[in-house]
This record gives sequence, structure tokens and C-alpha cells, in this order.
Amino acid sequence: MTFRQLGLASITLALVAFMPVASLAQEPVTRQVPASREAIQQSFAPLVKATAPAVVNVYAARQVQARSPFAGDPFFEQFFGGQLRGSRPRVERSLGSGVIVDKSGVVVTNNHVIKDADEIKVALSDGREFSSKILLRDETSDLAVLKIESGDTFPVIALADSDKVEVGDLVLAIGNPFGVGQTVTSGIVSAQSRTQVGISDFDFFIQTDAAINPGNSGGGLIDMQGKLIGINTAIYSRSGGSVGIGFAIPSNMVRAVVASALKGNKSFERPYIGATFQSIDSDIAASLGLKSAFGALVTAVVKGGPADVAGLKVGDVVLKVQDVRADNPDVLGYRLSTAGIGATVNMDIMRNGKSQTIAVKLAREPEVKQAAPVLIDGDSPFAGASVVDLNARNASRLRLPRGTTGVAIADIYPGSPAQRIGLRPGDIIRRINKVEIRSVQALTDILDAGRPGLMWQLEIERNGALIRQFVR
Repeated sequence: MTFRQLGLASITLALVAFMPVASLAQEPVTRQVPASREAIQQSFAPLVKATAPAVVNVYAARQVQARSPFAGDPFFEQFFGGQLRGSRPRVERSLGSGVIVDKSGVVVTNNHVIKDADEIKVALSDGREFSSKILLRDETSDLAVLKIESGDTFPVIALADSDKVEVGDLVLAIGNPFGVGQTVTSGIVSAQSRTQVGISDFDFFIQTDAAINPGNSGGGLIDMQGKLIGINTAIYSRSGGSVGIGFAIPSNMVRAVVASALKGNKSFERPYIGATFQSIDSDIAASLGLKSAFGALVTAVVKGGPADVAGLKVGDVVLKVQDVRADNPDVLGYRLSTAGIGATVNMDIMRNGKSQTIAVKLAREPEVKQAAPVLIDGDSPFAGASVVDLNARNASRLRLPRGTTGVAIADIYPGSPAQRIGLRPGDIIRRINKVEIRSVQALTDILDAGRPGLMWQLEIERNGALIRQFVR
């Protein structure tokens, strides 16, 4: 099975007044099973008609340079010279969709729809087309916020509180699968808080069985009140077509990203807690005296950081955040991201078998001077590898869990000793000859002290698993 981000897309949006991004007010919903023939014959048509005017298509174009296949060939260079070395510009286009969330023309879409675009246009269902500019891009969550360059007023869709969505709720997915035209599918919410699915750095999704296919990227997952509960982002499929397993980014995450864009931020800044966490399996749960394997185990606390100030300690298990269960570190990270910088969150923790609640005030991540990657050379297994000290920025770039510390491989030169022994970008160097590696300086010191022909004992962390190997 593979995960596929959804390429082309178009969506429909509720023609309702804009709900402020900070507001979560929502009328209570009464859920009923159809009890009569008349109820079974009810239709989604009124909902679809009401939302269609707010549908937008997002057209992204970029110029790429196409080199001649004969460039660099001595024979052809002799006769054609610079004509071959020059490149011909070629325009690549992609089509996606976006949700208008503010009547001034603020549009949410997937980041991969507009990635590297030189020009972005937004087309409405009534035939109007506008240029747009990027307000914010967040590669981690795969969300982008655009602004239509017009003084017109636009229809919008209100953002629902995705925390109130329940498994079994009816939903509509509306988009443009395979470019065939606007298509509406219906289904239910199959799962909430779906994590560890390996789609992207952001790992907290609403799962639905409403049919979505390539072409639905940026499309809306809509509830029966015509409100947006998620942005369709990926499917789980072997063939590339829908098999009834689709994933959408929850609207509460959308709300946080839009709020950041409206404040003038060019990127979405996640709160800093100053601690790292690991998932709890059945063995760890048994050793900690937990009845079930859930929660986030604290593995490190930064001195002076928000977690340290609040009293969080190594070995504590975070069970809930704001009275919502934290199944694993991904769920915890999502709750902190949607809370935002400056918010104070209550955490229910387990310490030495006893429960207690602590309040953590989330802060802005401290500035860290970015050091350039260091290329390892000489006679060692790491020759040809570029390594970096891990901080939040480097961890994000290498798609490692937020808060990961240590030394990681940023790049590998083809054919180098590092590549030949199987090292990969993203590998974390934990120990060499049983010595823990905490910094690039510590790594280079132990490698410089090595002698020719030495047997090296390596411990590398990859995708959460520890790999031990001996190399000479």
C-alpha cells in the first residue's frame, strides 16, 4: 500500500457568513437514523447548491529549464557550442482547489498544489478569474494560504470545530477527481485523530470513506451544516484510485494556520515546549504500571524551557492535554500546535504511579544559530556524509520528529564509504564504539582519534528503530 497526495482538485464551500478563525462556537447537533421512506429519500442537493458558488480552482504555473540531451557531449559541443549549453524555458502547470475562508478572498489550499509556483490564479465557479499571492506556506502541515488580488467580496465557508466531529458523521467530499469536472461524493467519518500513517510531517488526520481521488487536493470535507471540517490531502491506495481510505487535515489546524497568516506571518510557527517525547508500547506501559498503552513518555527536558518551568520531568507520561486524551506524541504535538504560542495548556500526567495536573505556558522557540552541515572526510565509515546538529529547524527539514536531538546525516555523496555501508539522510548517529554522540564536534573528535583498520561499532537510529553494525 502507498500514500498518495491528491493532485488536481476543486471544492464546494458553504455560502455563509465568515466565522472568525478564533471562534469555535457551534450549535449542538442532533444525530438521527432515517426512520421512514421519506427520510431515506432525502437529498444532499440543497447543501450542494448552497455551497457551489464558493468553489475555487487554483492554477499554479512555474517555469523550468529544459536542457538539450546533447549538452556536454564534446562532438556536438564542437559544432553547436553555446546553443546546446543554453536551456529552453518550459512552463509546467498544476491544478488544485482551495477553500475561501474570508470574504476578502483568503483561500486555503494544500502546499503541494502551489509548491514552487511562479504564478497562481484562482477561478470561481461563476467564471471570474483572479491573480493571487501567497500569504503563508507551511510544508510540515501541507497547508498554504492565498489572497485573491481583488477588492470584491467573496462567498466563504465557515470552519467547524473538528474536535466535535464524531466517527459515523455524514460528510461530503467535493472536488475534481482526475480532472473530469466537479464531483460530489458522500460517506462518513471513518476515524478521528488518525496518526502514524506516514503521509507527511503533520500526522493527525480525519479519515473518511467518501470517495476522493487524485484531483481532490485542497478540496473540502464538509459536514451536514455546510461547514468545513477538513482539507482533503491524501489517499491510501495501491492503484492510485480510491479504495475508501482518505485523509483530511482537521479544520482546527486550518484555523491556526489561517490565523497566523492573517497576522502577517509568512510561515506557521509552532509553540515551543522544551521537551521530547516517545510513544508508549505495551512493554513500556507494563513497566510504568499503565493499564493500556497510550500517552507520551517524556524522554528529555530542556533546562529553563516551558516544560522545565512547569515542573515536567523525564519519566513523566502525558495522558491528556486540555482534557483530551493524548494517545501518542503526534496527538500531543497537534494539540500544542492548535493551542498556539502564548497559550497555557493543562496536562494530566502520570508520575511514579500517581496522577497530577500541571499547567505549561507555550512559548516561541528560542533563536538558534544555524551552523552549516559538516562534510566528513578521511578514513572512516562516515566519509562522504554531511552531518548537522539537530534543532527544530533541522529536524523539520529532515522530516524527523519535532524535538529530536543529537547528530543526523543531512546528505550522502554517491559512491562514498557512508553510502556503501548503507547510511541514509535522516539517520541519527547515536553511538560510536559505545560512546554517545551528542554533537557534530563530538562526532568529528572520535572519528579523528580513530586509526586505520579500526573496527567501528555504530548505533544508528532510523525511523525510531536502533540499528547496530560493525564496519572496518
